[in-house]
Amino acid sequence: MNRPTRPVVVVTGASSGIGRGVAQALAARGADLVLAARTERTLAAVARECERQGGRTLVVPTDVSDEAAVRALVRRAVDAFGRVDAWVNAAAVWSYGRFEDTPGAVFRQIVDTTLFGQVHAARAVLPQFRSQGHGVLVNIGSLYGRLPSPYVAPYVTSKWGLLGFSEVLRQEVRDTPGIAVCSVLPGAVDTPIYRHAANYVGRRIRPLPPVTSPERVVAAVVRAIDRPRREIVVGRTQRVGVWAHRLVPGLYDRLIGPVVRAFAVRGAPVPPHDGTVFTPDPAPCSVDDGWRRHDHRVVGGALTAAAGLAAFVIGVKILGRRG
Repeated sequence: MNRPTRPVVVVTGASSGIGRGVAQALAARGADLVLAARTERTLAAVARECERQGGRTLVVPTDVSDEAAVRALVRRAVDAFGRVDAWVNAAAVWSYGRFEDTPGAVFRQIVDTTLFGQVHAARAVLPQFRSQGHGVLVNIGSLYGRLPSPYVAPYVTSKWGLLGFSEVLRQEVRDTPGIAVCSVLPGAVDTPIYRHAANYVGRRIRPLPPVTSPERVVAAVVRAIDRPRREIVVGRTQRVGVWAHRLVPGLYDRLIGPVVRAFAVRGAPVPPHDGTVFTPDPAPCSVDDGWRRHDHRVVGGALTAAAGLAAFVIGVKILGRRG
């Protein structure tokens, strides 16, 4: 981002949540933006926001699960701006439900979008990076890439796969020092993805508290473009779960189900539905979804539970060292 010319950045999943926030932040810094998501009307609204911030934009409706469409996205970006300096993979879809209750087509589409969408992007843009001699690929992963949880099997599968894929890419682009592959791993983030999720648990869901603001994740993505790092974790509280799963996996397996049911699956009854897995939401979207502005009692309870688990894990760690 310190280059003398305006940086050119492609953002997938730019219609809402982290992707939309990244586009707005980069526009304020004078970037030229190529905005990709499935809905042209929503992208046009994001483009207007970015142009008011001073950025130039190109809207390219794209379903990232379609490899040919992603290759076309790279061509449109290069045709318009001459190069691609950075690419942010923020497109993702989500479902909630036991694996046995989740339709196979939903599972496959989540993996096709959330994992293979980023694979397609890497395959399309890395040759462009190599021809330029530089480029930053930012993959938006998740702590679910290290931390399993019930009811989100396709998403966890996607994020675990993405973490390994990003590691391999880093090893393979070492022959071109100007290319960087960065992973940003947030915990639960206040975005519309939970409202958009397919649902097969019979109740409305909410993110597992405490919920991170999307602005923190956006800032991490911008830092990764400015000063590439192999991995940036966003959300300290959720790291407790990673430690617990590593040190006391049996206890973690026993506790995570009740914790998720107590704090995440707690809304009004709803019939099964596939959310936006196959079809995008036609309504206007936003960066955040208001989760952090209410339900402080639930957040307090989750923090108390996390603090107790942290104390237990630290105790186990100390005893293990003494042993």
